[in-house]
Amino acid sequence: MKPNQTSPPSTDPKLATRADFVPFTGIASALAVSVLITLSGCASYAGIAPLAQRATPTALGLGLDAGATASIAIEADWWRGFADPTLNDLVERALSEHPSLKVAQARIKRAEAAISSAQAADGLQINGSLDATRQLFSENSIYPQPLGGSVRTIATAQVGAAYEFDFFGRNRAAIESAVGTQRAAQADLQAARIVLASTVARSYVQLGRLFEQREVAVRTLTQRDETLLLIKQRVQSGLDTNVELRQGEAALPESRQLIEQLDEQIMLTRHALAALTAQAPRALDALVAPLRSLQSIVLPAALPADLLGRRADISAARWRIEAATSDITSAKAQFYPNINLTAFAGLSSIGLNRLIGTGSEQWGVGPALRLPIFDSGRLRANLRGKTADLDAAIESYNIVVLDAVHDAADQIGSLRAIALQQTQQASAQTAMESAYDLAGQRFKAGLSSYLIVLNAESNVLNQRRQAVDLKARALDLQIALIRALGGGYRADLIAENALEGAAENASARPIKR
Repeated sequence: MKPNQTSPPSTDPKLATRADFVPFTGIASALAVSVLITLSGCASYAGIAPLAQRATPTALGLGLDAGATASIAIEADWWRGFADPTLNDLVERALSEHPSLKVAQARIKRAEAAISSAQAADGLQINGSLDATRQLFSENSIYPQPLGGSVRTIATAQVGAAYEFDFFGRNRAAIESAVGTQRAAQADLQAARIVLASTVARSYVQLGRLFEQREVAVRTLTQRDETLLLIKQRVQSGLDTNVELRQGEAALPESRQLIEQLDEQIMLTRHALAALTAQAPRALDALVAPLRSLQSIVLPAALPADLLGRRADISAARWRIEAATSDITSAKAQFYPNINLTAFAGLSSIGLNRLIGTGSEQWGVGPALRLPIFDSGRLRANLRGKTADLDAAIESYNIVVLDAVHDAADQIGSLRAIALQQTQQASAQTAMESAYDLAGQRFKAGLSSYLIVLNAESNVLNQRRQAVDLKARALDLQIALIRALGGGYRADLIAENALEGAAENASARPIKR
């Protein structure tokens, strides 16, 4: 061979040198990455954006009322403000036993599991495998004799690892979406607790109203029975006719019917409270609700400026917007390259008896880059769907906010009206009771008949019925307003405890928002 002649490269793998495996230089690598990123521009999300806009507090009139307050102290156990131990027991039992809350708790656990799953997808994946395949090798294929035409066992035992570099934030956005869904589920649980507690309290007030109305109805029946007796005496004396007698007789079954009607409503209300507290229908048959002993709770007379931050349903809707926004971020990241690092090490042989022998070792390591160039519009369709989900979440939020503002405004306005009605009714009742007292004095002095006393008492009983209804209505509106103002909900506790459940089973890095 001549001195300057170069030898041809060897075809023997055992004689291969490092020159046969020259890696890309820095310039070549940069050029390759640039080409790939340029090609990925073939899949673009241009022109896809959400259209919906959130409702603002100013547009809803919050904070514009001169009487609006920035902070309303409503305790989480607000029902204790009515100072009724029986009501306290009913509400607390409902909050611990009602199945609807357990459903909400299960949804939180499912959301926590989704967080753990998203965190796991962002971490290192390690898998092991052990395979043994009995195979006939073709005589006419690439395998030489004596392997060709023989039946052998191919055995492989290896461990593989893979890690995805989240350069474009797809996995991070998926975690944030799962966190938003979990926080929405936690807010849903609080909203369900508030609704359940307020429903129990309102049913208890209704039961108290029915008992007091029954008490008035029983006295009315007694009074009408006494009136009928006097009418009979007057008919015998020729002072009244059979017309007055028949009218007096008709009043008795009418009063008895009212009592039966009230008894039915009492039974149904007890059954409703038993259902709310997860008990048998007749478990509360002995329950009595004293309406007159329930204390009123001081509440605001104007819409608070921070109403939107005090309602659990609004908080849940807001977190769903956050989750939908993160879903869009994740969908956009799919338009960019996906970069993974994979590695494996293990044993491989033809024949089980040689698997753990010398020379069966194998290993490999290397990066993998995948990018979308043309997918027939799949990624854009997915992004459009996620964008539509965000629009729906925003409009759902707007619906909840609009309903919440009107709900609170309605309760505040009705409470003002009821207060005025109670003032007028109290004046009328005072006058009727004064007239009743005067009629009694005149009867005792022999200046009038007892029938005038009974008629005066009828007016008093009518006023008492109105007073009971107005008091029950006022208490019911107070409970409704407490619910409308958030029922003591604390949004900051949701944010602080969002990852507690998922953190027990997750070992991934902390979430940063």
